[in-house]
Amino acid sequence: QVQLVESGGGLVQAGGSLRLSCAASGRTFSNSAMGWFRQAPGKEREFVSAISWRGASTNYADSVKGRFTISRDNAANTVYLQMNSLKPEDTAVYYCAARPGVVRPTTPQLWDYWGQGTQVTVSS
Repeated sequence: QVQLVESGGGLVQAGGSLRLSCAASGRTFSNSAMGWFRQAPGKEREFVSAISWRGASTNYADSVKGRFTISRDNAANTVYLQMNSLKPEDTAVYYCAARPGVVRPTTPQLWDYWGQGTQVTVSS
């Protein structure tokens, strides 16, 4: 069992930066792939980024490549999402997710554990 709590969301102007954190509890964190998803009003939840359990492998949605960076600190049971050059279309609730193993699917339904989400609003 993994429990996830996101933080770091807020209101930022276009071009600005935010760093999201996801604190995890549970014995399986270090053996779990971790991911970030987002959901804008009226839209489906979409994949943003994911990282392998050792942090050696990452993947990103095309829309955030070159602007967002995912990382993790297994000693601190925390995964991060550094978001730079933010755009108004990045506005959404951002969710942290976890799943045991090495696979990092982009489909939300294939992830096992979810946080409650943190709001990111980017003004133009």
